[in-house]
Amino acid sequence: MRIVLTSACLLAAVALAARTTAQRPRVSPHENVVAAVDGATLTITYGRPSMRGRTIFGALVPYGRVWCPGADEATVLDSTRPLRIGSLDVPAGPHTIWMLPTADAWTLVVSKEPSGFHTRYNESADLGRVELHKRTLPSPVEQLTFAIDKSTDGSGGAIRMTWETTEVSAPFTIVK
Repeated sequence: MRIVLTSACLLAAVALAARTTAQRPRVSPHENVVAAVDGATLTITYGRPSMRGRTIFGALVPYGRVWCPGADEATVLDSTRPLRIGSLDVPAGPHTIWMLPTADAWTLVVSKEPSGFHTRYNESADLGRVELHKRTLPSPVEQLTFAIDKSTDGSGGAIRMTWETTEVSAPFTIVK
């Protein structure tokens, strides 16, 4: 009888913990950024961590190491049509994206993997790398933010990420 009671108590505790975890909001909310560009739909799905008084680049995000720009699940770029990001051809479909920040230059890493966890970078799955344009912002951006900017002629645009006082971007076109 004692074993059954102990098992019942254990099951109740596990159920309560699961219910409590399921009800607790994520520390970093998740967001989708969607844009229709030249007949394609592009979506970036990512977790949005906040600065919360921390120094981000060169500290929380160390220079010289591949980093997933987001929280929890890996950041995913999905397109219904093939893209050319910088000089890199990216097939349609979902791809995880990563970045290699340094104090001076940043690189976008596009992975063949359609999903993953943000701390599990797999270099052997790299589709390719593209140099990012980097600029310093005049005031800090509290929460990591992605945007898909359309070009004025509608044939492409830029993928842009801002956080802290850093903005990085890469031009893209839709491959016909």
